[in-house]
Amino acid sequence: MAENKEFIPVRIAVLTLSDTRALSEDRSGQILVDRIEGAGHSVAARMILRDERGEISDQLRVWCADPSIDVIISTGGTGLTGRDITVEAHRDVYEKEIEAFATVFTIVSMKKIGTSAVQSRATGGVANGTYLFALPGSPGACKDAWDEILEQQFDYRHKPCNFVEIFPRLDEHKRRK
Repeated sequence: MAENKEFIPVRIAVLTLSDTRALSEDRSGQILVDRIEGAGHSVAARMILRDERGEISDQLRVWCADPSIDVIISTGGTGLTGRDITVEAHRDVYEKEIEAFATVFTIVSMKKIGTSAVQSRATGGVANGTYLFALPGSPGACKDAWDEILEQQFDYRHKPCNFVEIFPRLDEHKRRK
């Protein structure tokens, strides 16, 4: 942790994907909200959508275009069943995929659930200067992803590097030279 740097709060939108859950039953989304706020960041938006690829990718694009949102974290729909299309919806939006996020998430998951981690398709990417992450719908997976990966990467003081310090450069390819 770099002690000479000040904490920079990040504005994070939480999107739960479910055909059956209401906000009052959204344990995974609430876990993310609690951890985001507990770390000093703000929840910029929160929503539940059905598992419909077009609706998900459309909402991701809307939030990516919103200057008051820095990060989007979705939960649910990352498994292997026919209705699990969150990963495909995210990839419809990504300009760049953060391949190592899936790898690191799998390593973290292996420690908790063993080889069952192979069934997760967690993913991360960048679009329009916004980070996007798709997490599994289980509360445990959301805790693990936040506690062991995202909390550190969204802390500007984390060394040797973190996602916050490169925010200004995520969309540099779109600026005039």
